[in-house]
Amino acid sequence: MTTNTGTDAVNKVEAVITDWGGVLTSPLNDAIALWMRADRIDTARYKDVMRTWVRQAYDGSEVNPIHGLEDGTLDVAEFERLLAAELLDLDGAPVPADGLIARMFAAFEPVEPMYATLREVRAGGVRTALLSNSWGNDYPRHLFAGLFDEVVISCEVGLRKPGEEIFRHTLDRLGLPGEACVFIDDIEHNVAAAERLGMRGIVHTSPAATADALRALGAL
Repeated sequence: MTTNTGTDAVNKVEAVITDWGGVLTSPLNDAIALWMRADRIDTARYKDVMRTWVRQAYDGSEVNPIHGLEDGTLDVAEFERLLAAELLDLDGAPVPADGLIARMFAAFEPVEPMYATLREVRAGGVRTALLSNSWGNDYPRHLFAGLFDEVVISCEVGLRKPGEEIFRHTLDRLGLPGEACVFIDDIEHNVAAAERLGMRGIVHTSPAATADALRALGAL
């Protein structure tokens, strides 16, 4: 957990912006592990592919299918085809592309303590927003009703984290400067990007640690 608190005494927290996958859901690695066991995926091959793709997606050196999936320029079915083409099961057979993303994230479960924390934040008069890089996910939007003032999904706005534009878009929707906001994400690259725009960042490691960090910032 890291928290940027350098401006706490100067700027009151007026909004908390949170990621979805890995923050409001069970951990991504847990869901992926369950999928790989269920589909008998060659784990080493999957990790080699995703290590390269994720590094490229966040260090800015190359463009790969993750960029297109997250900003909506690549169709979900095409991403599934591209990823499946890189994978094999434990018998060396191809991995079915159809429905691949749904299978990958099937084990995602809502983390109620985080939802409760956000409800407490909002009840205290602090606004809330969701900012998520989508992987063609079916979001539990029924859980968002009455919880978020704004919902920003990467593929719906044609932008993605950690790009500056999607953070500015979210701030514009809230009508607030970065200095008035806290941003929560489980990916350090995204938190660092938010902090460059003046937001106070929390790298999410657990619901309890994030709640403690929000209290320290005066958002709870």
